[in-house]
Amino acid sequence: MIISKIELYELAIPPIPAVARYRPLYNNLVCRIETDEGLVGIGEKQGRPDSYDSEVDDLTGKDPLSVDPFTLPVIFACALLDIVGQAKGIPIHRFFGEKVRDRVPVSYWSCPMEPHETAAEAASGARLGFTNHKLKARPWNIVDTVRQMKDAAGSEYTVGVDPNMQFKYLHVATRLAEELEPFGTVENFENPILKHHLDWFRLLREKTSIPIAMHFHDTQDVFAAVKVECCDQFNLSGAPQLVKKTAAIAEAADIPIWAQMGGLCLGVLAAYSVHVQATIPNAILPCDELPFIREADILSGALVVDKGHFIVPEGPGLGVELDMRVMEKYRIA
Repeated sequence: MIISKIELYELAIPPIPAVARYRPLYNNLVCRIETDEGLVGIGEKQGRPDSYDSEVDDLTGKDPLSVDPFTLPVIFACALLDIVGQAKGIPIHRFFGEKVRDRVPVSYWSCPMEPHETAAEAASGARLGFTNHKLKARPWNIVDTVRQMKDAAGSEYTVGVDPNMQFKYLHVATRLAEELEPFGTVENFENPILKHHLDWFRLLREKTSIPIAMHFHDTQDVFAAVKVECCDQFNLSGAPQLVKKTAAIAEAADIPIWAQMGGLCLGVLAAYSVHVQATIPNAILPCDELPFIREADILSGALVVDKGHFIVPEGPGLGVELDMRVMEKYRIA
C-alpha cells in the first residue's frame, strides 16, 4: 500500500449567528490522504495549504504503515492513524491506550457578548442538551451575565468562567468570586488572573469555593502548578502525546482535567481529540472541542453529541467520514 494522493482543503465555515456578530472565526485546514488500495485518512489543523508543501512531497509515494505518524504535524498524524486503523480494523483510540469511557463531556460556548445575549445562548445550549457553558468572561459584566444565564437556563446549567486573565489582579478576582459564589452555577475560574503569579492563584484558591483552573501547553508548567498547589483543575492543550503526558502529571496529583486540542475546530480534529480523551482516566471535565459553533458540519453528524457528551466513534480508524459537498461549498483554497 502506498500514498497515492494528498489533498489539503482550506475551509471558511462561518460561526453560528450569535457568535458571528462578534467574532469571525479563523479558517481551518483539512487533509485528505488517499492510498492505492482505496483507504482514505483525514486530519485537521489551522494553517494554509502551502505551509505543508514539504510534508506532502515527503509522504506521497510512501507506505503509510511504514511512517511514524508522531513525528509529523497533527494534521498528518491523524490522517495516517486513520488509515492504519482502517487497515487493521481498529479505532484510533487503541493507539493511545485503554479506553476508559464511551462518552466525553463537552461544553457549549460563547464569546464575549452582552449579558442578555449570553443568556439567550445559554437557553439554546440547554435546549440542545448541554449542561455546561464555557464563557469568555469580562470583569465588568460577568456577574450580571451569570445571573441572567441562571434565569434563562436553570440552576442545573453550569458555567465555566474563562476571562483569559482579564480579571488580571487577585483582588478583582476575589471580589468577583464572592459575588458569583451565591449563584451556585459557576463550575470553575479558568486563568482568571496573570498566570505567572502562581502565588496569587494559590491565594485565590484559598479565598473561594469556586474551583480554580489553569490552561497549559507544557509539562513543566503543569508540574510547577501541581508543586505549589495553586489550582484544582487543568485545561490541557497540544498534540496527543503532550496532552497524555500533562494529564498523567495531573492524575498523579489527583487533579481532573479537560482537553482542548482543537477548540474552535471542525469535526475532524474534534473526533481525534475525543479518541484521545477516551483513554485519559482523569479527563472527566467538559472539553473545549467546538465544531457545533459553525454553521455547517463537515462530518454530517457522524461525530454525535448527545446530552452534552461526544459519543466516542467505534468504527475503524477515526470512525468518521467527510461530507465532500460541504467541503467543496466552503473551500477557499
